[in-house]
Amino acid sequence: MAAAADCGTGAGSTGSIGAAACKNNVTSFQRKGPRASGTDSGCSRLVSIAGTRPSVRNGQLLVSTGLPALDQLLGGGLAVGTVLLIEEDKYNTYSSLLFKFFLAEGIINGHTLLVASAKEDPADILQELPAPLLDDNCKKDFDEDVCNHKTPDSNIKMKIAWRYQLLPKMESGPVSSSRFGHYYDASKRMPQELIEESKWHGFFFPEKLSSTLTTEPRSLTGGYRKLLQFIQNVIYEEGFDGSNPQKKQKNILRIGIQNLGSPLWGDDICCTENCDNSHSLTKFLYVLRGLLRTSLSACIITMPTHLIQNKAVISRVTNLSDTVVGLESFTGSGRETNPLYKDYHGLIHIRQIPRLNNLIYDVSDVKDLAFKLKRKLFTIERLHLPPDLSDTVSRSSKQDLAGSSKLLGPGCGMMAGGKQHLDF
Repeated sequence: MAAAADCGTGAGSTGSIGAAACKNNVTSFQRKGPRASGTDSGCSRLVSIAGTRPSVRNGQLLVSTGLPALDQLLGGGLAVGTVLLIEEDKYNTYSSLLFKFFLAEGIINGHTLLVASAKEDPADILQELPAPLLDDNCKKDFDEDVCNHKTPDSNIKMKIAWRYQLLPKMESGPVSSSRFGHYYDASKRMPQELIEESKWHGFFFPEKLSSTLTTEPRSLTGGYRKLLQFIQNVIYEEGFDGSNPQKKQKNILRIGIQNLGSPLWGDDICCTENCDNSHSLTKFLYVLRGLLRTSLSACIITMPTHLIQNKAVISRVTNLSDTVVGLESFTGSGRETNPLYKDYHGLIHIRQIPRLNNLIYDVSDVKDLAFKLKRKLFTIERLHLPPDLSDTVSRSSKQDLAGSSKLLGPGCGMMAGGKQHLDF
């Protein structure tokens, strides 16, 4: 009876077809289209919020990470109510840039920001956000950036091997500002008037630290406990948990936490292998995920996992995160001068992608990914190694290529992974 009542409330021709189908107890396929503004079908629909879109896989509400190429790798964007963990590169150069892209995307879309750090003042972080590239300016700046790194067409045809030609191309160029996600100019700063008009909350741990702060054994450290209380207060007081149904304008809370797990937060997991507070970080992430699941919020966390001594802690942190992305910079390593990687600045690893409402995680099948920071744009591309190894690569570089191809996966360096190398 309820189904028949709901089905008969449509408007126009589609409503009459649906009512007739319910009356005759038969199913009919209907083309989805815009409904009349004055009708109410009784069906559940997603909240319409600026800067969001539903997932084509499961209808989950998504927000952009501020990097369209990364959105594409994560299945369309970052799901609302989830945690994105960024494993920092060695010198924290590129991970901080992804962190700022996420915050800049929130300002452009009018989202509320919550910035937490134990290293930099949140006000100073906002002053360093990159400037957005919109519409015609975006296309012009991107064309100039590409021209500086462009190779002749004849060289492109010679360098691209046959095994790369059928691979799908990733979206790396700018699009109109009306689409989901924006591009940003890393060489310029966001206009001050946009920052002043935005709504944000800052948590600077040295200012929250007091001499009377004490911690109990086997509990959260002072920094984590204070941060959880701060996040909880913002979520509940501003109605991001849906506790205020009378609020007409709904919004998204973007939470950014910088250098979580570092000694600056009062945690010792980076100092010793058998630390006293080994469970503080995992307890913090467990409670944080519980807050996010029931609120209109999304969180990005950067963590120096390369400094954590105990690998079991890294495994627990990974399991308590929804999406995990690792950055491996070539700065300070032998790959920085290796001709194999001369066109890139590092590798990006998609550790896991969330499967919401499931007990298991999804693993991305795209493993041969590299990133580069051009004059203005931060891009993610498939790693294309030079096919001609005899003229440009030394013997030691060939061995490095063979080892790298095993780590990257079947998509890149497939032929170079064997014992014998073939020269094209």
